[in-house]
Amino acid sequence: MPHIGKLEVSRQGYGAMGLSHTYGQAEDNASIATIHRAIDLGVTFFDTATGYGAGHNETLLGQAIADRRDGLIVASKFVHRPNGGGRDVAPVKARDAVEASLSRLGLDHIDLYYLHRVDPDIAIEDSVGELGRLVDEGKIGGVGVSEASAEGIRRAHATFPLTALQSEYSLWTRDVEVEILPTVRELGIGFVAYSPLGRGFLAGADVGDPDDRRHQHPRFQPDAVAANSLRRATIEQVARRLGVSVAQVSLAWVLGRGVVPIPGTRHIAHLEANWAANELELDAESIEALEAAFPRGSTVGARYPAESLKLVPPEPIAA
Repeated sequence: MPHIGKLEVSRQGYGAMGLSHTYGQAEDNASIATIHRAIDLGVTFFDTATGYGAGHNETLLGQAIADRRDGLIVASKFVHRPNGGGRDVAPVKARDAVEASLSRLGLDHIDLYYLHRVDPDIAIEDSVGELGRLVDEGKIGGVGVSEASAEGIRRAHATFPLTALQSEYSLWTRDVEVEILPTVRELGIGFVAYSPLGRGFLAGADVGDPDDRRHQHPRFQPDAVAANSLRRATIEQVARRLGVSVAQVSLAWVLGRGVVPIPGTRHIAHLEANWAANELELDAESIEALEAAFPRGSTVGARYPAESLKLVPPEPIAA
């Protein structure tokens, strides 16, 4: 089994964000059943955040694992200014965020706790330093940062040794390969890949629910979908040749990069298909075709709406 720092985790984790209405309506009992099935399959690494459903996601995950905690690695995240609050919003302290997360999760210890986004007005050293003190107190097991630049990662790691970096990584989001992945590998920091299926696009998903947040994303606008679908056709061709699904091909590529992906789904059938990607090893011909179809920087449309894009680091396209 792979390790993130000293934490032993399953080859794939489970990203719980979609269980809190981000991608349309979700039903709690069905979501809990999906989490239980994930545990039965062998998933041990579960990822949530304070901002997913304004605490709903942590509460839901806590309910789902209440009698199944043994052997699980639970990760959560916080931001200093929730709901996109600007400088006029009083920042949440790391200590207060952790205490609130512990309460919602029903736990006395969270295995991994991230700074979800770097606040432009709060030094990353201050955020990570406070989380490090909470490690020393036994409240959390490890410190992570999400969507930090290579320079920010180095500064954070010099303040308190980081367990993990979490950033978006998939065939259509490969910018981290230039600076960020080499940096975390040099420093011995684990890499957790969120949205490894491109928010479902690389699994062939269509966005139908009008409440689905993806409608706000540039990559899910009609012109971008049409252009990016031409690239997805390569995944479909590889999947047909290998007799597997497009989701399994897309996940197998990420798994082959030596990182821990955390795909999320509300559907047990999709969960089981995702898990089966653990057994799929892509041949060199398939990898070459996929990477040629999705060179860095070629995806049409930004990965976030404009305001959210300000909180993720720009990455050079070419080394």
